[in-house]
Parts: sequence; C-alpha cells; structure tokens
Amino acid sequence: MITIRQATNSDLTSIVLLLANDKLGAQREDATLPLNSTYTAAFARIDADENQELMVLDHEGEVVGCFQLTFIPYLTYRGGTRAQIEGVRIHERMRGQGLGEQAFRWAIERARSKGAHLLQLTTDKQRPDALRFYEKLGFVASHEGLKLKFPENEGHSK
Repeated sequence: MITIRQATNSDLTSIVLLLANDKLGAQREDATLPLNSTYTAAFARIDADENQELMVLDHEGEVVGCFQLTFIPYLTYRGGTRAQIEGVRIHERMRGQGLGEQAFRWAIERARSKGAHLLQLTTDKQRPDALRFYEKLGFVASHEGLKLKFPENEGHSK
C-alpha cells in the first residue's frame, strides 16, 4: 500500500537519489553521500514555507516517489492562487504500477482543496513520455515556457 505524506528530514537522501536517478537529473543533482549541505539547507527552507509541500510516496517505510507542490498567490485571476508541481519522480522499479497517476490525483485534489484555480507544471522537451502522461491526466500545453538560467547560482542556498 502507498501512503502519500509530507517529507521529513529523514527522507531527504531518498528524495535526492530519486531526483538524480534519470538522464537529466544525473546531470544536475549530486547523489554523493553524505549529501551536499545545499540539500539540507534547501529542505529547511521548503519545510519552513507554508506555500511549499514536499511530498513522498511511502511504500512500507520506503520512499518510492516524490513531488513538490508550490502554492503561488498573485494578483491576476482576481487575486488567485496557482499551484505548481515539480520534481515528480517514481522509483524505477515501481514504474508502470499507477503510482505516478496516484501522486497526480492526490496533487490535483490538494490544489483544489487549497483554493488554487489551476495546477501547472513544466516538463523538459527531452521527456516526450512525460508529456504524453501529463496530457492523459488532462493537462494542456496551452503556453510556451521559457527559462533564463543563472549558472553562477546553481547549488547555492540563500
């Protein structure tokens, strides 16, 4: 049985290993142990922020998936709240069992219950399978997303 719950500090290593365990994550994450202190600092900031929910999928005490929900208050949509989901990962041995869909159904309901008028995400263009999965769940590629990277700030805590 899978339980979706708030991540704790003791889940941090498992989460980082999940994030690093794919082609793109391996290029940007540092999975060496002990964990780089930037992850501990980031977890503390996330955990202290009421607009952040770092969640794990727990299978009999083992973290087999993760995702982060961010609730963004803003003025458009008459002072609406937008939810964003990022860092979605399912352990490779658990894929194909419906866990990703279970995580998204939970996240969709959570966003609704917190009053968000939409749930948004970005996906790398190198992940066409992910795009098809999100579209199957009802997500629509309605906008073109752009990013401006600041390489000098990667891996730094503020």
